[in-house]
Amino acid sequence: MSPKPITENTLFYGDNLEVLREYIPGASVDLIYLDPPFNSNRNYNVLFKDERGTDSEAQIVAFEDTWHWNEAAQRTYDELRKQAPDHVTRMIEALHDFIGTNQMMAYLVMMAARLFELHRVLKSTGSLYLHCDPTASHYLKIVLDTIFGPDQFRNEIIWKRTSARSDSHKWNHIHDTLLFYSKSERFTWNTQYTSYDKEYTDSFYRNIEKETGRRFTLSDLMASGTRNGSSGKSWRGIDPNTRGNHWKYTVETLEELDKEGRIYWPEKDGGVPRYKRYLDEMPGMAIQSIIIDIPPLSAHSREKLGYPTQKPLALLERIIQASSIPGDVILDPFCGCGTAVAAAQKLGRKWIGIDITHLSIALQKYRLQEMFPESTFKVVGEPRDIGAAKQLAQDDRYQFQWWALSLVRAKPLGGQEGSKSGKKGSDKGIDGVITFIDDANDKSKRVLVQVKSGHVKSGDIRDLVGSVQRENAAIGVFITLEPASRDMIAEAVSAGSYHSPGWHSDYPKIQILTIADLLKGAKVQMPVQYGTFKQAKRVREVSGMQAELEMLS
Repeated sequence: MSPKPITENTLFYGDNLEVLREYIPGASVDLIYLDPPFNSNRNYNVLFKDERGTDSEAQIVAFEDTWHWNEAAQRTYDELRKQAPDHVTRMIEALHDFIGTNQMMAYLVMMAARLFELHRVLKSTGSLYLHCDPTASHYLKIVLDTIFGPDQFRNEIIWKRTSARSDSHKWNHIHDTLLFYSKSERFTWNTQYTSYDKEYTDSFYRNIEKETGRRFTLSDLMASGTRNGSSGKSWRGIDPNTRGNHWKYTVETLEELDKEGRIYWPEKDGGVPRYKRYLDEMPGMAIQSIIIDIPPLSAHSREKLGYPTQKPLALLERIIQASSIPGDVILDPFCGCGTAVAAAQKLGRKWIGIDITHLSIALQKYRLQEMFPESTFKVVGEPRDIGAAKQLAQDDRYQFQWWALSLVRAKPLGGQEGSKSGKKGSDKGIDGVITFIDDANDKSKRVLVQVKSGHVKSGDIRDLVGSVQRENAAIGVFITLEPASRDMIAEAVSAGSYHSPGWHSDYPKIQILTIADLLKGAKVQMPVQYGTFKQAKRVREVSGMQAELEMLS
């Protein structure tokens, strides 16, 4: 049975291959942007080491639990050979014979399966942008040429993602690659423009009108070839046919242009009049395939959310404006911190986001809520009852931990936002933290959060009390899947309260919240929360009409 059309903005938690097959109908998406997890900072040759290599596990971080030649990769490879069209089968077999069974091949197999599904869900007028780095871009282009067809390749776009750096052994790598494909020849395209640089305007718009101070350049009023109609007639004593030319306009239009002051007359006799093209009427420079005017996010950028592969909002806005119109559906199957989703929301598009970690889904929810307080969206794949929560804890305790922390908007400690792996090193019994400002000195204070999915006891509360005291935190929160015992509640109550100087209120020093409580809407008792995940900059959501007007302005 074919999936039903998605009618509202939706975040999906899960493997994007399964989500695509189960939830996304064919020919239902207008634009796809994907930035697959590929660690360009690792040694290129490491990816080609055989799985029996002794040091490959320690070096391949981005592919951990995902891109290894294991049973899942072999199974996906076999599915492609059996179920994909013949040309796709021959392509993946040729790559397998050439590359071998290693991390790179596992990556390409997994990507081929997903790109095949992405091609299926794309409308005939739709486009796809794959964001990658030069380590695998040449292989990915082969896969895309096979699935989309080489005739549907539109551009290789280069984005300068970092400033100049020094490396004495090679040409310095400072760019990412975006591979732009359409599904057919009838794809949506809206030319985007960038501002002219000063060198260009000084060179080509060096004329300045005395009366208005407007810059202008001159262009020909004649074109080659004679004409018999109005554009071939003599005007103001100048016969274009004698020059083997014709006017670009009718003589009637030329008169109107002259009345408007749009015709430039040379001071010397016999000169040919020319058309005045004003700089302030030009849309700018049409976008080029090398993007150098959108800088990467700096460490102090207001957009920065602490996500390792976060891209600038301006980059995604440019892609979405160029290849979609308001109301179109935008899909990001590797949405990470949700920049494509945020850009789509801002520009009046519908969107679908997919990610395989509850941490990313939580970050996207916070970002959307902060940037677009009035927006509504659905989340699919998160536990909605105790049974589902227990199943998640049993399947993956780190995913359960990240999901539980998201219920109180706590930032996880340890591990990386983009990784499926758990925490590295000692966390001193603390799983997450909430920060807030509560005094005139603007010094942040902390709520420490601990999550337990198994058996709990009163000693756990005493340990949390000790951690709160040791870390000089304001409040401690204990999230438990199992019900709290009387002894645990007694230990929490005996810890006393935190007095808020900013709100002139008292809050329990140690708070116990069960998953059942949180699913019913329970909240941490604390001053107004501020700073979790570095609050996303709130932006004004514009309607489709406004978005297009801003795009053209």
